[in-house]
Amino acid sequence: MRRGRMCTACSPHAPGSTVDLGAQYITRSPQRAGLHGRFYDELLALGLLKPLTSPIEGMVVKEGECNFVAPQGVSSIIKHYLKESGADVCFGHRVTRVDLRDDRWEVSTETGHPERFDLVVFTMPAPRILQLQGDVANLISECQRRQLESVSYSSRYALGLFYEAGTKIDVPWAGQYITSNPCIRFISIDNKKRNIESPDVGPSLVVHTTVPFGVTHMEHSTEDVQELILQQLETVLPGLPRPAATKCQRWRHSQVTNAAANSHGQLTLHVKPFLVCGGDAFTQSNFDGCITSALCVVEALKKHI
Repeated sequence: MRRGRMCTACSPHAPGSTVDLGAQYITRSPQRAGLHGRFYDELLALGLLKPLTSPIEGMVVKEGECNFVAPQGVSSIIKHYLKESGADVCFGHRVTRVDLRDDRWEVSTETGHPERFDLVVFTMPAPRILQLQGDVANLISECQRRQLESVSYSSRYALGLFYEAGTKIDVPWAGQYITSNPCIRFISIDNKKRNIESPDVGPSLVVHTTVPFGVTHMEHSTEDVQELILQQLETVLPGLPRPAATKCQRWRHSQVTNAAANSHGQLTLHVKPFLVCGGDAFTQSNFDGCITSALCVVEALKKHI
């Protein structure tokens, strides 16, 4: 199971203190407002989304766009859809090979016994698909391989900082895009952005690095990278208190910069048994892109099952 950048981390000392390490807010484009309206309406009605009203300095809003935040963290959206699906979800199982066995797919992971399935949907980054071993590696056609190889991603780090209850971070904004620092691109006072400030829960802050910094330091240890980010953060926000806990996240495959050409939201690798690829590699790296790909995958499945 891959949740990707819809990732919310909790403080190890205070479970009520959370920070979004990936997507910071959800943008609904006017082009997709009608087609995807039912998804937004449902999430708004359930309180899983609400309009972004906190000030984000440097944010560019295009005409007709609407921005939303997830009060319970962006991972709450994924949890909602998983619960609705009734799926038996297993985390921490990295797939390493996929083989054909008696007209079914045998999926093997780094740990545990192989399991067999009638159909498989891949949503991992395209480079991970190309790294899979087993029969699947030989079943991908040259044309499909070129499509997967054409997908490119940006890389960056995110650093979450958790503070003790009562800590004050005195800035006039909830988020800020930074243009003058080689390391830091975005900062958010996460609880302020989501309008969930409480005297009983300390504030949380997230820092996203620039892509050049991420690329340069991608193979460095997260401990070393965290120290570099904290040093730069001191120059941007001098005098920040010492955090009670931190979480440094490496995003090797952050956002899609070039999606697979001519994939139409999905890429069917095999028909019987069915094997299809979906996700932002075949659309774009935002919530609308996720919905588009999911709908395309469902339509492909309906044609072959």
